[in-house]
Amino acid sequence: MPARTAAVLGPAAAFAFILAGFGVYLAGLPAKAHLVWTVGLYVAGLPIIIRTLRGMLRGVFAADLVATLAIAGAMALDQPLAGLVVALMQTGGEALEHYAERRASRAVRELEAQAPRIAHRIDGDRIADIKAEEVRVGDLVLVRPGEMVPCDGVVTEGSAAVDIARITGEPVPLHGTVGVALRSGSLVLDGPLTLQVHALASESLYARVVELVRTAQASKAPLQRLADRVAIWFTPVTLVVCGGAWAWSGDPVRALAVLVVATPCPLILATPVAIIGGINRAARRRIIIRHGGALESLAAVDTVVFDKTGTLTLGHPEVESIEALAPWTGTDILLYAAAIEQGAGHPLARSLTRAAAAEGLALPRAMSVQEAPGRGVSGQVDHRHVTVGALSLVRERAPGAAPALDHLRQNRAGLHAYVAVDGIAAGLITFADRPRPGIHAVLDDLKRLRLTRLVLLSGDHADTAREVARAVGLTEAAGDLLPADKVAYVQRLRREGRRVMMVGDGINDAPALSAASVGVALAEHGGGIAAEAADVVLLENDVGRVPEAVAIGRDTMRIARQSLGAGLGLSFAAMIVAALGYIPPTIGALLQEMIDLAVIVNALRAAAPPLKAAFPEAAPLSTP
Repeated sequence: MPARTAAVLGPAAAFAFILAGFGVYLAGLPAKAHLVWTVGLYVAGLPIIIRTLRGMLRGVFAADLVATLAIAGAMALDQPLAGLVVALMQTGGEALEHYAERRASRAVRELEAQAPRIAHRIDGDRIADIKAEEVRVGDLVLVRPGEMVPCDGVVTEGSAAVDIARITGEPVPLHGTVGVALRSGSLVLDGPLTLQVHALASESLYARVVELVRTAQASKAPLQRLADRVAIWFTPVTLVVCGGAWAWSGDPVRALAVLVVATPCPLILATPVAIIGGINRAARRRIIIRHGGALESLAAVDTVVFDKTGTLTLGHPEVESIEALAPWTGTDILLYAAAIEQGAGHPLARSLTRAAAAEGLALPRAMSVQEAPGRGVSGQVDHRHVTVGALSLVRERAPGAAPALDHLRQNRAGLHAYVAVDGIAAGLITFADRPRPGIHAVLDDLKRLRLTRLVLLSGDHADTAREVARAVGLTEAAGDLLPADKVAYVQRLRREGRRVMMVGDGINDAPALSAASVGVALAEHGGGIAAEAADVVLLENDVGRVPEAVAIGRDTMRIARQSLGAGLGLSFAAMIVAALGYIPPTIGALLQEMIDLAVIVNALRAAAPPLKAAFPEAAPLSTP
């Protein structure tokens, strides 16, 4: 039977037997009503007793123990209605908790499903399609445009732009040419490549990313329920009062009355109800919290680790500056470059067309376009021959322009596209992955929440990572990191006693998201993999929701603890009154219901309170 169905059946059965018994009782048949309640007690109560005993055999003593003793006592002393009410609250609380914490993480399966399945092995003059796991070290494989590299290897033939963002996070495609090493999981954008395989598919980088996610999720210690932590002291206190009442009065029914009013329903209900409220409150802000433990972890976070590309930055290169040589202007350079690139699909081409659109330029049609995969493009624009791309392409197609352009780039950092018009040097376009607008305000909000250790981790070059960190105001940054390196960094912080939130958006972030105390994924860029590996998913491309998630976690757990304390205080007072003999078991069960109702009403406030003034309703910090 599915766990979800089993969680619903318990409280449904208990409630049905209680109602049926009252119906028979009101019909003037109290003996038969007693029988209905007795049958219901055994149907709903025995599974609870068996489950608790199994847990005790494993050394697990949770908040369920007092409720189990009350149910067993009701069976032994023939008090079925009191026991059935306890069973209803116990199973109802478990159903709420199951709903709040239900998570069907498909991270590993999603990663495996996206792994390259087929490789095109070159056998002499033949190309054979084989399973990726059948490729051997030393084999030559063909990777066509739009395909993923199946195994780690080195390019032996061809030239193409290769998207490595899912592996390293670097937003700019790599120029894959002879001698360049490529990692499995990289995506060939244009032009076929021939690779000599250097590692089996099972030993290549993509397979290691899958295994890192699997290992990180398996080794992540489950968060102990707040209820179970409180039960460590509440249960012994209850048993002492219960035993004292029995020893003092000699009446086992009085001891049962103590157990009934002491049933830890506030323990069982307070946290799940508050968590459901917090989850719903977050969902209204487009923050999906995947399980209740994530809210507890959010409340305890003291360190935030950010991925760079797509998280702190926009995630794609934008035109930063244009340097034009006479007689051309910057507008001329942008017009020619965007026109010649408007048919291409790589990130730099999209950046050029966006910049031209922002300037209101009407792009003429380019003719006789010749693309050099991974290097650039040339063709005719307004009867002029235009070349845009790497310096090596300009040397080849407009050799007279190369020296001036090479001189132009001196002492200019960043990614460049060189432009030649009619064989003459025309200008230099510089691209950069800019920090998100408003990111400084986000980091300030985190600091106001006393999250003072903020770290940037990136697979991009170390110098670039440090430059972005300085631009956004972070003092701790590390670059040139593979997915395993990010995991190691996060694990080191946790060994230092830090409670770490990891914020990322790509496949390369998935292992670190799983390894952190709480992982937060931006769903828009990374797709399913990062989202499935994370505990919290931001449905909009909005890092500004990160401080909100922390604030919601803290508010939710504050309300849960408040509800817990009030409920336990009332239960303890009722225990003393029951121990003195003033409350019989059935009345005690009803009194406990009233306490539970008060706890639920208070815990529901977690869904309602407005966000702090630091996080006003505002437009998201989205990619323009």
